[in-house]
Amino acid sequence: MARQTATFAAGCFWGVEAKFRILDGVVETTVGYTGGHVADPTYKMVCGHKTGHAEAVLVEFDSNIITYNALVKAFFELHNPTTRNRQGFDIGDQYRSAIFYHNPEQQQTAEKIKNDLNKSGKFSRQIITEIVPASTFYQAEDYHQRYYEKHQYHCR
Repeated sequence: MARQTATFAAGCFWGVEAKFRILDGVVETTVGYTGGHVADPTYKMVCGHKTGHAEAVLVEFDSNIITYNALVKAFFELHNPTTRNRQGFDIGDQYRSAIFYHNPEQQQTAEKIKNDLNKSGKFSRQIITEIVPASTFYQAEDYHQRYYEKHQYHCR
């Protein structure tokens, strides 16, 4: 297995995690917080808008089954990447759209897909997704992990 890591923020991490979990080749997902400036943030701290963290999903995947390119394309399909700090009724900087790349190849792939999508006219507005280096990822509290599975929600 060629195990790799990707990190995405696309609004509330519960639904994002559930949608990535169903993709063939995704080995494991973990929800948490990244992109901020406070060590060991809690959900309450992140929701207080003082840590700078985004709710994010750390995706472990087998690149022999699914490519990073395919994950980035799925990311852009599962949320609205044209709204700043908002997904549906969820509003705040922790809900921003961001790709946290782990190496230069991931950065190049994410930027190319974002640019191609902007040129394609698929979205009526420009994509505002941040593409930034991955930083420390803090695992969210246990009750957030696999939230949809624990509460009998199903994503398609």
